[in-house]
Order: sequence, then C-alpha cells, then structure tokens
Amino acid sequence: MPRPTPTEAAQRTIERLRRYRDENIWIFVRDDRELLADAASIEARVAAGECLPLAGLTFGVKDNIDVAGLPTTAAHPAFAHVPDAHATVVARLVEAGALLVGKTNMDQFATGLVGTRSPYGAVSSSVDAERVSGGSSSGSAAAVGRGIVDFSLGTDTAGSGRVPAAFNAIVGLKPTLGLLPLDGVVPACPSYDTVSVFAATVGVAAEAMRVAAGESETDPHSRTWSAAAPQGAPDAPIIAVPRAEDLDALSPRMRAAFDRAVSRVEEGGSAIVRVDVSSMLDAARLLYDGGLVAERAWSYGEFLRDHPDSADPSVSSIAERAMGTSGTSVIRDQQRLLELTRRARATLRGTDALMIPTAPIHPTIAEVQESPIAVNSVVGTYTNFVNLMDMCAAAVPAEAVDGEGRFGVSFVAPAFHDQVVADLASRFVGEDAAELGVPGIDVAVFGAHLRGEPLCGQLVDLGARYLRDVETAPDFRMKLVEGSPDRPAVVRADEGASLPGELWRLSPVSLASFLTGIAAPLALGEIELADGTTVIGFTASVAGGEQDITHLGGWRAYRAALAPIAA
Repeated sequence: MPRPTPTEAAQRTIERLRRYRDENIWIFVRDDRELLADAASIEARVAAGECLPLAGLTFGVKDNIDVAGLPTTAAHPAFAHVPDAHATVVARLVEAGALLVGKTNMDQFATGLVGTRSPYGAVSSSVDAERVSGGSSSGSAAAVGRGIVDFSLGTDTAGSGRVPAAFNAIVGLKPTLGLLPLDGVVPACPSYDTVSVFAATVGVAAEAMRVAAGESETDPHSRTWSAAAPQGAPDAPIIAVPRAEDLDALSPRMRAAFDRAVSRVEEGGSAIVRVDVSSMLDAARLLYDGGLVAERAWSYGEFLRDHPDSADPSVSSIAERAMGTSGTSVIRDQQRLLELTRRARATLRGTDALMIPTAPIHPTIAEVQESPIAVNSVVGTYTNFVNLMDMCAAAVPAEAVDGEGRFGVSFVAPAFHDQVVADLASRFVGEDAAELGVPGIDVAVFGAHLRGEPLCGQLVDLGARYLRDVETAPDFRMKLVEGSPDRPAVVRADEGASLPGELWRLSPVSLASFLTGIAAPLALGEIELADGTTVIGFTASVAGGEQDITHLGGWRAYRAALAPIAA
C-alpha cells in the first residue's frame, strides 16, 4: 500500500484528532494550519530532491521529550517550560520528513505503568475503553492504537515502551540503552531511561528507530552501535521461555494465551528452552523496592516536594520514599544487580532471545483507582528487569483474552541485539524483516557457506544476516578447491559466466573472526555483481590445475551433479 503524501497524512490526522479529542490522549496539539503548512514544506523538500525517508508519516511525542515551541510538562503543570530546541531524537525525525503532531499524555514524571497518573486525565486502551492504556507512555500508545499518528515516541525505564504496546495491541521497540539519545528528555531514572518507539507495525517502528538512533555529542549516556552487534536472528532461533513456576503472576486464561504464543513461535521453526528467570524477577523488584529508586529522588523529588499541587499521590509517595534512601542502600543494590545480571546472562547463554509475557494483567481503570500502587507493581512483573540488565526488547500483540483484556509478549535479548528482537517480533506478527540499520559489511558467498550447505552455520553463529540471492557479473569462473569439505573459488576471467550466490551481512567484529577461518588458497576479495555493485566475496589464488566447474552453473548445480555418483 503506497504511503500517503504529507498533506494527505496531515488531513487524516486532523480528522482523527477531532474524532478522539475527548479521550485525554494529548496534552498539546499543534494547530491545523501549522500541520498543513509543515506538510507542504515537506512536499517541497521532496520535490527539490531531498531524501526524506519518513515523508508521509505523522508522529506524536511523549510530554517528557522536548519539542521546540511547545511546553514540556512531564504531566505536571507547574513543571511546564517551553524549550528553544527539539530533543535530538525529535530533531532527527523531523529532519527526515516526519510530521510532528503534538505532545502526548503520560504518567507523571514517567513514573507508572498504568496511564492514570496524570492531572490531564486517565487514558484508556484503544481496544477496550474500560481498561487502562498502560503507562507511563499512555498517550503515545493510544495515539498509535487509535490510528491518529503512524508512530510515536515514548520513554521506557520499567516497561513504559512495552506495556502500553501490549494494552493497545501495537508494537513497541525498546532499544539498547543509549542508542536513542536522551538529551532533551526529562529524566526519571537516568541510568536506566531510554526513548522508545510505538507503531502499528514493526516495520514503521524500525524506520523511525533507524533515523533516530546514533550517538549525540550532548548526551553523555548515548552510545553508537557496537562493532559486534549481530545482524539478525537465525532462521531457526533458540528461544528461552520461563518455567511454569515463573509464570504464577498469570491467571489461567493469560497463561493459556502465553502457551499459545509459545506454540506459535515453535511452529514457526524456533526451538523452545525452558529456563529459570528468577534472577530477572528478583532484579525487577530492585527498581522500586530498593536503593535504585533514589534516582527518582534525584530526578524530581525536590520538585514534587516544593510543588505538591497537581502532583499525583502515587508518584508523590514514591518520590517521598526515594528522598529518604541512603547512599549505602544504593551501593548495596547496585552490587546485588551486578550479581543478578551475571546469573541472568548465564541463564540465557546459548539462546537467541527470551520470550516473556509483556504484562501478566490488563487492569481496568477502576481496578487501578482502587489499588494504584499494588496493581502497578503487578503490571511490571516481567518488564522492570530489562533496562536494569542493559537489555533490549520488542513488544508485540498476541491476542485478546476473554474478560481480561489484551495480552502481548516481548522478545528480550542482550544489549545491541536489537535487530535480533526486531526480526523475532516481525516473524511473530507475520511481517517481512524490518531493518534497524545496524552497521555491517556485505559478503557474497558462492559455495559451502550457502544456506543449507555444510559451512553456513559459521555465518549463523557469527550473527550474520542473509540479505538476498545474487549473481556475479558475467566474467567469473568457478574452480573447485578440494578439502574437507570441498569448496569453490570464484575468480575473474576473460571468458566466464554469471554465477549464483548469496549476499550476507556481518558485523565488523564478526567479519574479522570470519577471516581467521579462511585457509589458502581461498581469500576474500572484490567481487562484481550482476547489478554493477562491488562487494567482498570468496576468491582465490589458483595455480590453474583446479577443476573448472563453471559450466555446471554454480555450486548447488555441481553438488546436484555429484548426487547420482554418490548414489
């Protein structure tokens, strides 16, 4: 389906803003005339030849992220101030052609997973008006769930980029800490905060994340992609899932929904491994119940003490308790977290990701109002540990559970495995793979490293990503290099043919490791493809006595020709 023009997108958004104007989704919305003028400006930039990958997409911004000219309140009116500049993530999205609509409602100071802790009103789920949208990025998720915008920015410390995704039946990408810069973002727990992205599809969320990611000179927390970042999930991944006793927070119906999700992943070709996630669940409790909560006191404790009007009672109680946290308890729990993280990494070693329920319950607004702290704590059972342990995650919808709301699952993996969880999320919802733009180097293979061939596992183990089938330019020949196993060498010649192969992408670190396993006469060199591009590929210094198998039409054809002999 073709993307609408920026003007068409603006007009659609304006109509839906009117339709949902009374649902507490927004704190500030830009004027219709401003939206249409910006849309026209984007179209003019495209017409002038600018490459604007997000042109035709609209987005909202959580109101703890700066937008130039609009107040930032963090859902506390007295905190309101009007920044002169966009937060870095916002600036990058606008520069790429996305149309900024306004500032979305949120749990005050990004403290909460329910979406009811705001003086601007509670936000309900876009698929169940009696149930919460989830917080703290409540408005950002509801704006996407109701189709008002194509994507939105949230923030995530304890699960705020994932829980609202589950409760609104949309996608939430929670990146590795630091990949999306935090300059221009009001802190909640600065050591564990990240900007996150909501969208109806993994593909759109990935587009936005690809543009927004990257180091910022003005954010000391920001990081660039690791040189060892894997390029994607394998075709047959190993997925860890919690043991039965680790799922006690789920009702029988929610547990059945999770079991169906596990079966769905298994039927898609994944191997399932049951693991003990108690170290992660123990770490989750440290975020609010231990010394780590002191970061919230640093972020906004004094402000709430001095500005009690319009303060949410639950947020105020958390801040007040945080203000009394001792320094020794902070150090104690930081050390405890290091040990729990070590155990968690050992638990997940040998797997590609952990699949876990995003939230064990989807409460009603009335249930949250009756018991705001206790319900919020249960909601965060399976999300709180992720940022504490420097992991990335992708949350996707699973199903509606009769009488209990929406249920979703999250794929969780170590830092910089963002492409892995995006791939797994895409497969779960039936989308094509989404590209996050992880830096890598393309390598063409023509023989034993092809998919289904004996050495392909070397590429998979290195986190390589299959891109597509390719052919060489029509002046290459294929020579047989005998060994264990036999391998082909592709060499340039005056008279040759187009030879079939595959293009894979490896991280720089993986490519260096790959090179150490290549024995003479094979080597990596430049290979020209049929489309005129030049990539790295297997070539060789050959003496001339090797068997020429060019006439067979490629390595798989050669292997097929051997089959009758072997039989």
